[in-house]
Amino acid sequence: MIQSLPLVALGGAIGASLRFLAVSLWPAPWGIMTINVLGCLLMGGLFVLLEGRSAWVFFLMTGILGGFTTFSAYALDTMKLWQAGQILPALAYAGGTVILSLGAVGLGAYIARGITP
Repeated sequence: MIQSLPLVALGGAIGASLRFLAVSLWPAPWGIMTINVLGCLLMGGLFVLLEGRSAWVFFLMTGILGGFTTFSAYALDTMKLWQAGQILPALAYAGGTVILSLGAVGLGAYIARGITP
């Protein structure tokens, strides 16, 4: 397991860099929500496509997607909206992220199952 650490570290650096670029294009909190939903879509697809390929799982899923998706930033942005008195946007953001992300994981898995024999 420890031999996979370089793969996770490299993937994490790539994912965090991609997250930084994405948030530069789409301001918080909606950029964060987009990242989380896209990350979940990819996670669902990779879960199906990479079954049994542990090196790729560590690099792509644990590393890149772990560095790319931003649940802690999502929680912080929700709290900031709430504390700023933007209750409806906070609820829409919190609920939308969860619902869309769960749907994206399922959609990613569904798509991957359809393209694999």
